[in-house]
Amino acid sequence: MPQPGSATVRSRVRIPLTFPDGYRAEAEVFTFHGLADGAEHLALALGTVPDGGTPLVRLHSECLTGDVFGSDRCDCGPQLREAVERISEAGGYLLYLRQEGRGIGLYNKLDAYALQDSGLDTYDANTALGLPEDGRDYTAAAQMLAALGVGGIGVGGIDLLSNNPDKAAQLAELGTVVRHRVPTGVHLSASNVRYLTAKVERTGHSIELSRLVG
Repeated sequence: MPQPGSATVRSRVRIPLTFPDGYRAEAEVFTFHGLADGAEHLALALGTVPDGGTPLVRLHSECLTGDVFGSDRCDCGPQLREAVERISEAGGYLLYLRQEGRGIGLYNKLDAYALQDSGLDTYDANTALGLPEDGRDYTAAAQMLAALGVGGIGVGGIDLLSNNPDKAAQLAELGTVVRHRVPTGVHLSASNVRYLTAKVERTGHSIELSRLVG
């Protein structure tokens, strides 16, 4: 994979965050010029990395249904909430990437939900629509980290908060040094157990299946 071109910080602004359970955090939100896909991705700086420490980084793909409306069909909302708290404690960045539905868009994601209701898993539903199982490209994420001065060779690596091995593999190919991949918690509901099981069985996500079927 070719190395991404450079991006620059466009603006930064402080935003206080409050979640439905009352948890609060202070974020410094960055926007960027020159991202490869032209999308309006954001980086949220949270907490303070201790001297000699490694920033904890989460690549979180936008999920309107989970992040905003609290849908139980996925684990995105709880993962976002968990990531903000864990990164605030450790110091690092949450990259909020405009990649709805693993890159297929909101309407297509909802069409895929309808196919899942007929028995297909989350990946087969995408391919039944003529779409990729996972269409996400993390070039812009690598550019964002480089613009923030973290993750590159010579400036120290990152710890990646993710269950998804593809995120770490793509970042490494793009020149980001991933020291460790740190799994998120298991956010299980009756509505997402098939979804989470498919992520483990189809794409090797680091989620303990025993927690899902036990």
